Amino acid sequence: MISVVIPLYNKEKQIKRTLQSILAQTFQDFEIVIVNDGSIDNSIIEVEKVKDSRIRLIHQKNTGVSAARNKGIEEAKYELIAFLDADDEWKSKYLEVQYNLYRKYPECDIFACNYEFVNEKHDISPTIIKKLSFEENDGILNNSHPPLCSSAIVIKKKIIQKIGGFPLNVTSGEDLITWARLSTVGMIAYNKNAYVYYYINTKPQQSNEPKDLQSTKDYVGTSLKQLYLTEKDIECKKNIARYISFWYK
Repeated sequence: MISVVIPLYNKEKQIKRTLQSILAQTFQDFEIVIVNDGSIDNSIIEVEKVKDSRIRLIHQKNTGVSAARNKGIEEAKYELIAFLDADDEWKSKYLEVQYNLYRKYPECDIFACNYEFVNEKHDISPTIIKKLSFEENDGILNNSHPPLCSSAIVIKKKIIQKIGGFPLNVTSGEDLITWARLSTVGMIAYNKNAYVYYYINTKPQQSNEPKDLQSTKDYVGTSLKQLYLTEKDIECKKNIARYISFWYK
């Protein structure tokens, strides 16, 4: 069984499509935990139109996407947690592929696949992924800034709880910090094929701060440096150094 966690904030035009992509999965053993992060549009009305007993809707005041994901992690009933943004979409075999990775690579704690970008014109473009550590269709990553996406990842609940979930009060890059922390405590199984549509034109600004003010607060860079300084494993330190280089690039 898999717990699907969706942070929801003002996605009235997208959430129904997102939910339908879950319900159309070939793998059907799941629950859907939607954390409404203080939406002020008709998102909740759209959710309630979708009738399925596996959907649980949880409400909280607007505290950001990380807090919403962390609440979903807390509420999840099952060992495996799949994250999906409220404006993204899964292809029908997504959960089946991720569950097969879980069974094929029991030594891993993180399972991911490739994804495709969708722009405002609904044009689809592939990601450009280089230097994977295996030639087969799937395998174990070497954890050097792995090509992870918040809507294309399944994680064991115990491993995301081990790192304290997603960092709070971060306006941009909270995912990157989380992937870096995860890569120091768990192994990542990866499938090269794209099973996710990542919509790049519908991502909201999560803060009312002016963008120029946000850019002066490099929380991601600072957090990665702290992670580098506290990590004792030599190989992990090398991987974190690559993360830092990737972030500033």
